[in-house]
Amino acid sequence: MLAPMSEPTETRKQRAARRAGEFPPAPEPLPHPVLDSHTHLDITVSEAGVPPLAPQSQAAGGPADDPVAVAVAVAASVGVDRLVQVGVDVASSRWGADVADTHPAVLATVALHPNEAPRLADLDEALREIEALAARDRVRGIGETGMDFFRTGDEGRAAQEESFRAHIAIAKRYGKALVIHDREAHADVLRILDDEGAPDTVVLHCFSGDAGFAAECVRRGYLLSFAGTVTFGSARELREAAALTPVEQLLVETDAPYLTPMPHRGRPNASYLIPLTVRSLAETTGADLDHLCATISATGDRTFGPW
Repeated sequence: MLAPMSEPTETRKQRAARRAGEFPPAPEPLPHPVLDSHTHLDITVSEAGVPPLAPQSQAAGGPADDPVAVAVAVAASVGVDRLVQVGVDVASSRWGADVADTHPAVLATVALHPNEAPRLADLDEALREIEALAARDRVRGIGETGMDFFRTGDEGRAAQEESFRAHIAIAKRYGKALVIHDREAHADVLRILDDEGAPDTVVLHCFSGDAGFAAECVRRGYLLSFAGTVTFGSARELREAAALTPVEQLLVETDAPYLTPMPHRGRPNASYLIPLTVRSLAETTGADLDHLCATISATGDRTFGPW
């Protein structure tokens, strides 16, 4: 009698495709709490879901029905105890401001993403709505705003620049940190900041420049926030930039659900994976891990806090 045929086994390619949609396992906790200075909880929840709660949290009756509370709890379990939810349009900015009002571990920033500005039929009205949100207490930053020459061509750059200048003015009027998205637009970002006069606190989100640009930003007193990209094998220039940045001017972020740090690149990102990027920065900068965590935490409080 012939043996029954077995079910076909998964190929390596199929297994990789399946696992790409799964959250990675939790890393080793950090020795001192830090923040995730830039995340998109709304996009993460809608596109990837939420990372699983640890069994002990589930048994203790954890916040399983609230995806934001789950994301916060999973992050806190590895030492990431504060999150900054970042807006990219009016709807996400309003959502983030509301979430910050109801979740003590979350603060918000509000803005029109630079690639959003050229698409709007009424940029002025959208900016008025962003300014109204900026007045709320738990909105602590204006961003992500800036310039993006990678996804927006010449035809959209005037709208980007108009929007960026308006966001700079809002940040200064309300005394909030300015969170900048800069993609292939380093010189223009600095030019516009010089024209308008930078706010007291400027954060270069997902820093993407080389050592020369980093040195110029450091000289100006800006904060450089590094994402999982600094862990990529090809990111030598980013690591050189991080190495010359004073620890007091460093922040760390996920930009979740994107830019997942190694060794999980390509899988969904979330705030609980921050320890991988922090440890990479400690190795790159030569900083003691405890000191790096404590300094990043203090910088986060100085930039956005108190929570």
